[in-house]
Amino acid sequence: MDVRSYNKFCKQLPHTSHVVQWGGAHVWKVAGKVFAVGGWNDEDEQLFVTFKCSDMSYDMLKDLPGCRPAPYLASRGMKWIQRTSTETMDDDALRDYLKESYRLVSLGLPKKTQKTLGLNQDA
Repeated sequence: MDVRSYNKFCKQLPHTSHVVQWGGAHVWKVAGKVFAVGGWNDEDEQLFVTFKCSDMSYDMLKDLPGCRPAPYLASRGMKWIQRTSTETMDDDALRDYLKESYRLVSLGLPKKTQKTLGLNQDA
């Protein structure tokens, strides 16, 4: 996944916003809360994508080749993974994890905000 397709995918999710911050990272938010961060490895300019995940997914992904606990976030006890290559997670799987990250973050929004935005109304 390149940065263009990453941004295009995240943009199609409802109520998202995009900002470039933290040294050029493409940060995607739902109602102001981060659900995905796309940045680069300085050595080879490979797009690294960071996302929130469930406890089970975190435990499964953290030791796979091409994935790691997200720097900064995971060291603070948060369940965020960074995909560093397609070695064990292809782009289709990454899209699924990005959708799940979006859902998990949106579930943490105040109920009033969720209702106003029409998020998670069937849950």
